[in-house]
Amino acid sequence: MTWEQRWHPLREEWVLIASHRDERPWRGGSSQVDEAVIPSYVDDCYLCPGNERVSGATNRHYESVFVFDNDHPSFSLEAPLQLDEPAPPYQNRPATGVARVVCYSPSHNTTLAELSLDEIVILLKEWQQQQRELSALDGVDYVLIFENKGEVVGVSNPHPHCQIYATNFVFKQIDVEVKTCQNYLAEHGRGLFPDLVKAEQQDGRRIVAESDRAISFIPYFARYAYETYIAPKRSYQFLSELSEEDLLDLAGVLQETLARFDNLWQISFPYVMLLHQAPCDGRDYPFYHFHIQIHPPLRRPGLLKYLGGAEVGGGCFLNDTSPEEKASELQAVSAEHYRSRGGQHG
Repeated sequence: MTWEQRWHPLREEWVLIASHRDERPWRGGSSQVDEAVIPSYVDDCYLCPGNERVSGATNRHYESVFVFDNDHPSFSLEAPLQLDEPAPPYQNRPATGVARVVCYSPSHNTTLAELSLDEIVILLKEWQQQQRELSALDGVDYVLIFENKGEVVGVSNPHPHCQIYATNFVFKQIDVEVKTCQNYLAEHGRGLFPDLVKAEQQDGRRIVAESDRAISFIPYFARYAYETYIAPKRSYQFLSELSEEDLLDLAGVLQETLARFDNLWQISFPYVMLLHQAPCDGRDYPFYHFHIQIHPPLRRPGLLKYLGGAEVGGGCFLNDTSPEEKASELQAVSAEHYRSRGGQHG
């Protein structure tokens, strides 16, 4: 049995590791993970090429990546600037910004894990362009690129896509990471994330995929069973700064990691994926290291990670598994996506 606290240096909080709890009896609800046969085009999908969206706009007949402004944005550059002032101690301010949708492929029945390396590189380059364009807008302090994949994380449309939020504020978790990385540099004279990578390389047990210029690993302090970080080995503040060589390696490691996820149980693995970049508020953050965080909600097929009292009320995550054990499971499966063998698709 294992009872251990592991310090999460990016969040400055403790994570409880109790891997024996994963075998405890469970009679709660489950997540449906069985795959259905889905066609490559769905006539009532508002993300498929040539289809009409809720706004009345019609998608162009795209053949690669397709980007458009979200029809139901959480932020808008046209947000009302004059708001009713609430009574103290409450505060409010306009929610200005831009929300966009990025379709990965015209094929309704594919996923990011199943795209070719060339297609993933094209997507990463589009993300780079979106970062440059949106961060240059007046009033934008942060550009968050994220994908919610799978019904269990609330996705209403399985067409492969992600979203971009360009906001007039810096998200709380990014703000925490920036401050911890800055404090670590001041105390140690070197970057925090490069030290995390070095520690993972020295240990080796939690590495999922690695190339000359990029790495993927389940961190020592993982809060979710298969929580994974993907990063270039060289420090960049933004994805848009990556060199051609680093971008290609990052694409390869991302592809391999996602394929291993799917191959683990031969399902389309659900997750929340977020690109952690530095703020674009006009200040310099040389101590910040761009990386991708992937948070899969499943502990086992059909079994979700649910937040309990200590997590919701106390803010202390309890990982019912061992990061070393989960990484070894991913290491043991093929890096070639199971649906690509023999030409199977959908």
